Amino acid sequence: MTTDSPHVRPPAPAEGSPGAGDARAHAGPCVSVIVPAYGVAHLLAEALTSLQHQTLAAWECIVIDDGAPDDVAGAVAPFLADPRIRFLATANHGVSTARNTAIAAATAPLVALLDGDDLFRPDYLATVVPILEADPDVRLVTCNALIFGAVARLRTCVERTQAEIGTLADVLDRSFNVYIGTTFRRADFAAIGGFDTRMAQSEDFDLWVRLMMLGGKARYVDAVLGEYRVRPGSASANAGRMLLGNIRTYEKARAALPADAPEVPLLDRLLVESRDALAFEHAIDCIVDGDTRRGLAELRRARGQVAGLTWRLSFTLWQLFPALARPMLRWRRRAHSRGAAGSALYPSFLETEG
Repeated sequence: MTTDSPHVRPPAPAEGSPGAGDARAHAGPCVSVIVPAYGVAHLLAEALTSLQHQTLAAWECIVIDDGAPDDVAGAVAPFLADPRIRFLATANHGVSTARNTAIAAATAPLVALLDGDDLFRPDYLATVVPILEADPDVRLVTCNALIFGAVARLRTCVERTQAEIGTLADVLDRSFNVYIGTTFRRADFAAIGGFDTRMAQSEDFDLWVRLMMLGGKARYVDAVLGEYRVRPGSASANAGRMLLGNIRTYEKARAALPADAPEVPLLDRLLVESRDALAFEHAIDCIVDGDTRRGLAELRRARGQVAGLTWRLSFTLWQLFPALARPMLRWRRRAHSRGAAGSALYPSFLETEG
């Protein structure tokens, strides 16, 4: 186990033994845990060990290597003695295809997502599985999670008060945050066609939205039950790409919903805000890339995206000394790319200060 994880974990249960208090260990799996492992072979042991620590033992795990450049097969090999863990290898077609392939091979009625560099706390499955089993109107169950790794400080995915129950509108505007380590029904996943393999970014957000469009509700467990590792250069670092993914998700939902659906005005507003935020990020890209004059002109047009004394002073300073804009905005991008509130999972692009 690497030292990146902020927690030392207890020894795993003896091979083949059920988790504490789990009477269903021999009745077949109630949940399939899907573990895509592209490029994280060196971290995979931590993810699988966290799964073996689960207090609910009635799970199966499918690890999928979709043409990774590292030795995923070698990393998973020591865990294949556990009959609950299987390994699939395919050509590289992206994480959405990899997850779809693994879920197609799953046998349990529920599906939980665990990326190969992330971790489940021991009570994750024992907490979320009964919620779905008890209420057929629940489309997904999510939780809070610790964010660690390439971050300025340890923080949680949800740092504000979040309702226990979320609607489609709440998921769309992200007042109801959905952590990637989320559990849902395999039948619902099949009904919406799985992950959209055309999505280059925000494919998980798109899935949550389409699950919620089936009707019903999302459930949030106000407890830290997972750990999300931020790695340097991972996909969530790029604000522009995230915004493009969000816009595509909103466009798809807007096209699929009836014209009189109550979420339509919200989607129209979110599309305007996201496109404006994308213009703001493009202006910063322009400056950081060296085209300061053009970037500052675009930034002035998009300055409604930010407010506060810091930004007002910055715009005044750049008007007098344009050459300062590039180093200041490069610093801002580094400071907000990792570990800042709202930047690690679903970035908050409309920062009001800093």
